[in-house]
Amino acid sequence: MMREDAKKTAAGRTLVNHATDVLSSMLSNLPIPRGRKFQRFQKKVNSLKLTILCSFMTVLVLRGTLGIGNPFASQTQFDDNVAQGMDMMPRRVLSITNKQLLEKEELRKPEIKSHEIEDSSATGSYTLGPHIGNWDEQRALWLQEHPIMKKNSQGNNRILLVTGSQPKPCDNPVGDHLLLKSLKNKMDYCRLHDIDIFYNMAHLDQEMAGFWAKLPLLRKLMLTHPEVEWIWWMDSDAMFTDMLFELPMEKYENVNMVLHGYDEMVYNQKNWVGLNTGSFLFRNCQWSLDLLDAWAPMGPKGKARTEAGKVLTAALAGRPAFEADDQSALIYLLVTQKQRWANKVFLESQYMLHGYWIILVDRYEEMMANNHPGKGDENWPFVTHFVGCKPCGSFGVDYAAEKCISQMERAFNFGDNQILEHYGFQHQTLGTHKVRRLRNETADPLGLGLATPVTVSDLDSSTVRVSVNNHKAST
Repeated sequence: MMREDAKKTAAGRTLVNHATDVLSSMLSNLPIPRGRKFQRFQKKVNSLKLTILCSFMTVLVLRGTLGIGNPFASQTQFDDNVAQGMDMMPRRVLSITNKQLLEKEELRKPEIKSHEIEDSSATGSYTLGPHIGNWDEQRALWLQEHPIMKKNSQGNNRILLVTGSQPKPCDNPVGDHLLLKSLKNKMDYCRLHDIDIFYNMAHLDQEMAGFWAKLPLLRKLMLTHPEVEWIWWMDSDAMFTDMLFELPMEKYENVNMVLHGYDEMVYNQKNWVGLNTGSFLFRNCQWSLDLLDAWAPMGPKGKARTEAGKVLTAALAGRPAFEADDQSALIYLLVTQKQRWANKVFLESQYMLHGYWIILVDRYEEMMANNHPGKGDENWPFVTHFVGCKPCGSFGVDYAAEKCISQMERAFNFGDNQILEHYGFQHQTLGTHKVRRLRNETADPLGLGLATPVTVSDLDSSTVRVSVNNHKAST
């Protein structure tokens, strides 16, 4: 190999010397000016020499890089060599980029000794914030000082519904419109049931993006709203479709977390879809803070999330190979640390805290004909969740964009009908925003029987004259 390189180098030098000799002989035949013109002439000659030498050097570099055996080879041979070089470039650039990213990532990390890296990764060095070990005591003391804050206007413990979307506009303009409808849907339900609502559009922790963005937000809201007993997370692609259903909170007096799910699927089958984290309730207490601390280390972007994903795929039935998500991670904690967490987690299946849209939306008309709202079960689902549609992202990730958009419109109108009926209106069909009147206006809107018909004799003479004059003017 060294001999071959030496031969190529020697050949290159010979080529450059030959070019210099040819150039000198050409210039020797030109008439040489005198005086200042000679100086300018000499500069041009030197410049020309330099240009030609650079050209030959470029040929030599190409020859060494692309493997061109002959600098004056045919165009076909040249193209073949260039194509071969370009075919290798993406992999080379990608490997360099990954290496640079890893180096930058290492610079951002705290200094860790080489023999500690594996152990730190295994135990989860990432935290959502300073450890708090006496939150129940702190919160109880605060509530003693602010006793009126704990209850809502109906005398029940406060619930805070939390949802949100990305800070930037959606990829598809229709997505922003659907998010607005989803927000209106949630506001309507919260207004009817005296529930507070918080809509978030900020990334509180850049490491916890995607599925995991809810965790730092939930922790922050728990600590800044000690008056709230329950935090209720709901994804932006989930909508209330039973506006009359009331959460049976007395059922959850002895638990700290409520999710839609099935004990058999989670604890026995270890199925990765045994529960759903798109809509769940979280009590504001020390137990919840501890669970967040155990849950979060699998969420940071990069190596931690990738490696955790491998563990989750190996441990949970039916899970595809992809990075760690919050739902799989929670199931993993419940399965592997059942004694610590399971007795305070209630997996609800009596009503639809999460209802899969594919099996529900096409049945809405049947439900309207045969059932009535208020139970929240499969006959009139409490929540319809559009898993896989991603209204603010790239439509069609799992389902066609047209289907997602039309079905989300139907779900919104299905829930909105229950609001409009209070005002005497209803959507003409579930597929349109247009409405129709359900009943005529009345002089007794409250139904108290106090309205009396108005006759001409009840009006004074001036009012009658004004009415008559207005009628004449209009005719």
